[in-house]
Amino acid sequence: DLSNAFAWSGMTCDPNPVFIPQKYTLSPWLSGLLRRFIFTDIRWVWIAPFQWHVLFMACFASLIAPFGGFFASGVKRAFNLKDFGHSIPGHGGITDRMDCQFLMGLFSYMYYQSFIKSTSLSVGSVLHIIVNSLKPSDQLELLDSLQQYLIGQGLVEEGK
Repeated sequence: DLSNAFAWSGMTCDPNPVFIPQKYTLSPWLSGLLRRFIFTDIRWVWIAPFQWHVLFMACFASLIAPFGGFFASGVKRAFNLKDFGHSIPGHGGITDRMDCQFLMGLFSYMYYQSFIKSTSLSVGSVLHIIVNSLKPSDQLELLDSLQQYLIGQGLVEEGK
């Protein structure tokens, strides 16, 4: 109940586990590489899991995303254009300012969908999909298949 909440009401927040640092042991080759460059023997580090995601995103943004600009330049040369537009005098259009952002946006979306997004299904959400997406004949086939599965698992007696 948040109606009684105020700044000093003693409310606490349990952090998401992705933000809690964990101890990671470095491989011997990486530990040796760090020793060579910073003259300190480091065998493990404390890193929160979200920091791994940040590291991959930063590497992509600095190493790969600029190629979006090269690709855009190639498209402009193919069509004999100097700029994509004239909305910013002397700088071309918005697309000229955002060319590598398109590549970074696509990468961010794919990375999120592949490695970060967690899906949680509930009985209600599955039932909603079944009712709204399947034809009645497919619903009956699903019911029969589910019944056979449950009988095979010994959770339901045959004929009930």
